[in-house]
Amino acid sequence: MKFIIGKDRKQTCLFPISLEDAIESENSVRSIDQFVDSLDLAKLGFRLDFTENGPPAYHPSILLKLYIYGYMNRIRSSRQLEKECRRNIEVMWLLESLAPDHNTISNFRKDNAKAIKKVFFATVQIARNFGLIGATLIAG
Repeated sequence: MKFIIGKDRKQTCLFPISLEDAIESENSVRSIDQFVDSLDLAKLGFRLDFTENGPPAYHPSILLKLYIYGYMNRIRSSRQLEKECRRNIEVMWLLESLAPDHNTISNFRKDNAKAIKKVFFATVQIARNFGLIGATLIAG
């Protein structure tokens, strides 16, 4: 009986696949990317000015994209999100191959709790504008 044989791991490819080609046009990470890029982060309360002391910081939009991706895929742990940054092609595409560590992810959540709530209120407003939710109270 014949079996499907995989590629040799040591074999190099003449035309490597790009991350852009690996993510379908209808993938949810594309909508996350577009949504976060459309937000005015400063107006929502995210801190955009950092001192030049120590290593450069990650832009809040990168960490917000990761947070929303984790929320949509039921990944709550900052350590698990850190792992996904290194092994998940969707996250690599979304974060442009950046890989923040778990402390950075955890501190982002802690330091921007109010701003993150405002982001989720913005998603509800978008859903209302598209007629996806009715916002009616039904009681019995």
